[in-house]
Amino acid sequence: MKNKEVANLLYTIADLLDIRGEIPFKTRAYRTAAQTIENLDEDIEILAKEGKLETLPGVGKAIAKKITEYIETGSLTFFEKLKQEIPEGIIELLEIPGLGPKKVAALYNKLGIKTVEELKKACEEGKLRGLDGFGEITERNILRGIQLKEKTQGRFLLNLAYENGSRYVEYMKQLPYINKISIAGSLRRMKETIGDIDILVSSDKPEEVMNHFVAYPEVKQVLLKGRTKTSVILEDGIQVDLRVVEEKSFGAALQYFTGSKDHNIALRGIAIKKGYKLSEYGLFEKDTDRYVTGETEEEVYRTLGLSYIPPELRENRGEIEASLNNSLPNLVTYEDIKGDLHVHSKWSDGLNTIEEIAIKAKELGYEYIGIADHSQSLKIAKGLSEERILSKIEEIKKLNGEIEGIHILCGTECDIKQDGTLDYPNAILKKFDFVVAGIHMGFKMTREEATKRITTAMDNEYVNIIAHPTCRLIGRREPFDLDMDEIFEKAVETNTYLEINAFPDRLDLNDIYCKRGKEMGVKFVINTDAHSITHLPYMQYGVATARRGWLEKKDILNTLPINDLKKVIRC
Repeated sequence: MKNKEVANLLYTIADLLDIRGEIPFKTRAYRTAAQTIENLDEDIEILAKEGKLETLPGVGKAIAKKITEYIETGSLTFFEKLKQEIPEGIIELLEIPGLGPKKVAALYNKLGIKTVEELKKACEEGKLRGLDGFGEITERNILRGIQLKEKTQGRFLLNLAYENGSRYVEYMKQLPYINKISIAGSLRRMKETIGDIDILVSSDKPEEVMNHFVAYPEVKQVLLKGRTKTSVILEDGIQVDLRVVEEKSFGAALQYFTGSKDHNIALRGIAIKKGYKLSEYGLFEKDTDRYVTGETEEEVYRTLGLSYIPPELRENRGEIEASLNNSLPNLVTYEDIKGDLHVHSKWSDGLNTIEEIAIKAKELGYEYIGIADHSQSLKIAKGLSEERILSKIEEIKKLNGEIEGIHILCGTECDIKQDGTLDYPNAILKKFDFVVAGIHMGFKMTREEATKRITTAMDNEYVNIIAHPTCRLIGRREPFDLDMDEIFEKAVETNTYLEINAFPDRLDLNDIYCKRGKEMGVKFVINTDAHSITHLPYMQYGVATARRGWLEKKDILNTLPINDLKKVIRC
């Protein structure tokens, strides 16, 4: 599917048109079409071939024609001409957090800045602060944005890597010569960003496996092709490495290539103490080199005196000691999740009706779905006025009487103001089934101010959940500087649940904070923050983050069945 590729193309066209000074109506049309395609369930290539592009919301005749040209030829004449009007480096400037098309245009037109290096130098020399709309603080923020971009360069969000890896594995399974196959590396450990994708195969016909591997339709370039290892670059830029091993080594190789490096070093140390050598080829007696085991990971861990350690825990953060002591957590699973309590509908900035969301949630096997639209101050996201809230509550009551097998809860994602008070008065908050509170504006705060803002919100008796607590956007916005221990203490004191936001560019709270919070007695909730029904499956990435944070079913609010949930949130 080229949905994301086409959507990114349209977003880039909109940005370049903004820089060129095009009328807002035209640029908005490209962004609307991009958003539609980005959240599309169907394959954009199939729709183009069937001539159905114009049936999509926001896709008119002109844009449909451009999409068809791109899909059929792999390029777009209009886009190529547009790029010639604007220096190449300008597009890269748009990738810096905090820089939109208007600011980039000002930098280019006023200071002639057209590369990241030129921008960095200009910031360090204080040249931006004299421009309208800029200042010393803007310069510092841009420098931080450049550093953030450099830090995440060459890494991909978990969902992109996972989707690519899963498709590749399914393709490889078509080959009858493959005995076992698995994702390995940091993707198997479900880290929040991934450098490349590792796939491991056992087969006695490695040449046939490698030939099939490089014939994958999404391969753009073959970097290396050998009998035991082959590396390729996919169309979207991500590298995939395939290794083929013997059947007897598959478990040892899977353990080795899953990592992490620190976990493997600790494991090899245990092997040496027990008189073994551990490598990707198997577990061997140290003195005689006699093969002991290696066909499965479970056999490797068991022979070393350890219970099996789930891949998400393999970061050398105490998992080996817990395994030796038989005290590993019984990690939460996707199947434990009974519902999602942070979903946006058309009532605010979501793309789907409440009815469509409920039907999709039912298809996913959920018992309940929580509609949490934005509050009144967030005008850009069509936040709900007090009058509209009452209409929404009535709609949900009506739908609950019409749709069987799923319970719809009426909530809000209520904005936390600068002083920690909420965007609705308590008289309105008590009308909701549950309240999610989050920060969406006023991000420039000291550590003390940010911490106080969140802890004050938790003191409100109607707040059940704090959304995306650190407000980070991976690769685009740094997390707040917060006193997390103080926040954890307040969450325990007020019985407030902290969200693990499963949206791939958030994953907030992260795994480190999940583990620390659990140690302090905090309870959590895993939500998707979905703005389209296509986002609801993101739940798996929130579950993965929770597992990396050592969380169990008992630690997660939305593992409760509906009747127990209602008692807890007092609705």
